[in-house]
Amino acid sequence: MASLTRAGSDLHRLTATEAAARIRSGELSPVDLVDACLSQIKAREPAVKAWVCVEAEQALRVARERADEAQVGRFRGPMHGIPVALKDIYHVKGLVTTAGADPFFHQRPESDAASVARLRAAGAVVLGKTTTTEFANMDPTETRNPWNPEHTPGGSSSGSAAAVGASMAPFALGSQTVGSTLRPAAYCGIVGFKATHGRVSTAGVVALAWSFDTVGILCRSVADIALGVDVLSGYDAQDPASVDMPPPDCRAALSAAAAPPRLGIPRRFVETAQPETIEHVYAVADRCRRAGASIQDVELPPSFVGVQAAGRVVVGAEAATFHADNFPARAQLYREKFRGTLADGAKTGAVDYVRALRQCRLFRREIEALMPPFDALLMPTAPAPAPRGLASTGDPVFCAPWSCAGVPAIALPSGVAADGLPLSVQLVAAPWNEAELLRTARWVEALLDWRSEPR
Repeated sequence: MASLTRAGSDLHRLTATEAAARIRSGELSPVDLVDACLSQIKAREPAVKAWVCVEAEQALRVARERADEAQVGRFRGPMHGIPVALKDIYHVKGLVTTAGADPFFHQRPESDAASVARLRAAGAVVLGKTTTTEFANMDPTETRNPWNPEHTPGGSSSGSAAAVGASMAPFALGSQTVGSTLRPAAYCGIVGFKATHGRVSTAGVVALAWSFDTVGILCRSVADIALGVDVLSGYDAQDPASVDMPPPDCRAALSAAAAPPRLGIPRRFVETAQPETIEHVYAVADRCRRAGASIQDVELPPSFVGVQAAGRVVVGAEAATFHADNFPARAQLYREKFRGTLADGAKTGAVDYVRALRQCRLFRREIEALMPPFDALLMPTAPAPAPRGLASTGDPVFCAPWSCAGVPAIALPSGVAADGLPLSVQLVAAPWNEAELLRTARWVEALLDWRSEPR
């Protein structure tokens, strides 16, 4: 099989969609692609620290199998031969799941998480596990931002975002309970996506808060997101939160010509960001308007007020429930911030928990009622570029409401700030409208034509 490089040895910079097409056409060997990613890991990992483990030998063995299959025209699925990175809260058969926690909590699962099994069935090659904040909460990892190692990559999907941002993998799984996929994507200059809560199974994923936990995708293009959503979506009886809905056909949605979208801007919310971010979002909106998009201001519904506080109550109570057998007897084994989350959550009464959950569900209904005139809402993904230092993973304020509502959202890299770090805009849609959201996102992506990457 002939090997095609993009520019000499730049195979690691291919998007998942580009690589999949070249593997299927016979122009690219999965072995060459995996080898290129492993070489990039060797070059960048000492500075970025994105990985918990890299399974190089196993990945190359599987890549050789995928290459042999491709040579005889046997393709397992749309991700045949594509290397993937997995946040270390996903169970992978034969690998330890650390969840970023003390060794006491480590597990060695006997089966893959449902999402990992779907990726493998589609032909993907697992490269290894990436770092996560402890139990996907707020205590930072050692992972560095690939754009500037003095800045956070975000959390909790820090390793997955940094690995993709540094071109060590074209595709990674993260998770989002509050802002843990889209915010790291924004900070690392890549695309991040969360589907409607219940669209993708979380079976085999270490839980933080069942009511909000959502599989996240991190990659370098909207087309890659569509590929991932189509592979991962589907009802799973093993996940109590899974909803039996017809899966979307996101790749088909992207194949059709997209009309200029109808975008709503929650101006009061946008203007709580930092000045540079506000100016940037309005500049993006103006570009969209000049290209034919409809841009209208929109007022968020009354339930928006206090929904993030309600979400924190739900997360704390559900996290405390998940850890009830270990906390407080082993409280000293937890890191400081998560220890506080569990202590507060354990004090939450049933009345307060139910009231908070009902407010989140009311917000979802009101957002759904708000959306018919719009294809998506446009706003920042984060209030500012990635903060300096590793003591904080950043502010999830612009992601949290949509996690509480369980609606789909996507982060798109959209510019470079004065300090040289990436800027990002977020698009949010009504529940179950993944295909429509990605069609809108693809239109915006093409307009912005983002091509920058860390040096």
